[in-house]
Amino acid sequence: MQICGYNKTTLLDYPEHVAATIFLGGCNFRCPFCHNGELVLHPDTLPSISIEELLSFFKKRTGILTGVCITGGEPALAKELPELIRRIKALGLSVKLDTNGSKPNVLEGLIKDCLLDYIAMDIKGDREQYGTIAGFPQTACSNISDFDIRPLEESIGLIRNSGIPYEFRTTVIKEFHCRESFEKIGQWLHGSDKYFLQNYEESPNVIQKGFHGYSKEELLEFRQILIPHFHLIDIRGI
Repeated sequence: MQICGYNKTTLLDYPEHVAATIFLGGCNFRCPFCHNGELVLHPDTLPSISIEELLSFFKKRTGILTGVCITGGEPALAKELPELIRRIKALGLSVKLDTNGSKPNVLEGLIKDCLLDYIAMDIKGDREQYGTIAGFPQTACSNISDFDIRPLEESIGLIRNSGIPYEFRTTVIKEFHCRESFEKIGQWLHGSDKYFLQNYEESPNVIQKGFHGYSKEELLEFRQILIPHFHLIDIRGI
């Protein structure tokens, strides 16, 4: 496990918590719009922080921090993730996991061991275009990638039935998403608790430049499509 860095304090990454955010290196997806490009493509070139240094910082912030968000990259790729979470929770901190949902076996173990207090799973797009949006090559005879959606669907089921607060979220990009995308996503995730639309913004570390977000008015139209399918639906980044 490579801890590539952390934000000391955030009021945004973990709802209702004053939190720190840990960034783990490495990912099994290659979403071209990912704004953590170095974490995904070149984690070995980044500085590595020891668990002891991290925990020492958390101890100094006792009484200030109430939670820790673990993100990446894809944290579920790290074999040491359960032990890291145990040591964080031993300090009295709640833990939120950001995941792409590709490792349901890891997620299931964390849920069974009561190691998670909040789960956020990225939903890249509708089923048909998922692999393409996640950066998997398209097949030679079609514009659909050879991508197995089943692990993600297993993770979605685990999250929805976990009893743990959770959210699903999609980074909205003109080049990948349209009204039909959100009609399909709404039907797919119908009855889920929280779903957030996150407007795309270009950043210096994005894997591939040139993508675009939507206007506030367009995002509100997508929200209207999704309202019947979720208990709470909101927009971030506008």
